[in-house]
Amino acid sequence: MFERFTREAREVVVGAQEAARRLAHRRIGTEHLLLSLLANGGGTAGVMTGHGVTARAVEAAVARHLGNAPGMLGPADAAALKVIGIDLDEVRAHLEANFGPEPFAQPPAPPPRRRFGLRRSQRDDEGAPPTGHIPFSPRAKKVLELSLREALRLKRREIRSEHILLGLIREGEGLAAKILAEADVDLKDLRAEVEQRMAPKAA
Repeated sequence: MFERFTREAREVVVGAQEAARRLAHRRIGTEHLLLSLLANGGGTAGVMTGHGVTARAVEAAVARHLGNAPGMLGPADAAALKVIGIDLDEVRAHLEANFGPEPFAQPPAPPPRRRFGLRRSQRDDEGAPPTGHIPFSPRAKKVLELSLREALRLKRREIRSEHILLGLIREGEGLAAKILAEADVDLKDLRAEVEQRMAPKAA
């Protein structure tokens, strides 16, 4: 199937792996495909930006949902804080009210240098980005399969980044779709705009 991907579409797939590695995630999910579409998807990124979807906001949403991005507090942390009377959601809301939206989207500071100039994350496995092959989640695989179906439906011989986005919309149940829904993106409108941009131009 991958031989049918355009160069840009392949960059989206590779970029999804890079996003997962950068966020220290152990598998590539639909959310990483979404992040990569925003970074590597060319015109597709422009369409999503027009609907108010930005890489920074998506990355912050991924961190909130998965809770295992470096430097972020996750569900287990929230439960532990609740025991001592701290509502993490309330704290986050207060910070956003005072410091603007997505205050957690900034990358964490690099770990302190240790002896021999190596950072802790370069010496210890804990918190370090995964090395080697990162597998695709079943939903991410489904998105890629659906991108092929979308290309066939639209009578295209190649799979473009637009088809990956259409596959992501069609899958509709992964974290990426949930993040888009939370951002009040009308998936039907987004699909229609992508398809319209791909339609052959009249001579």
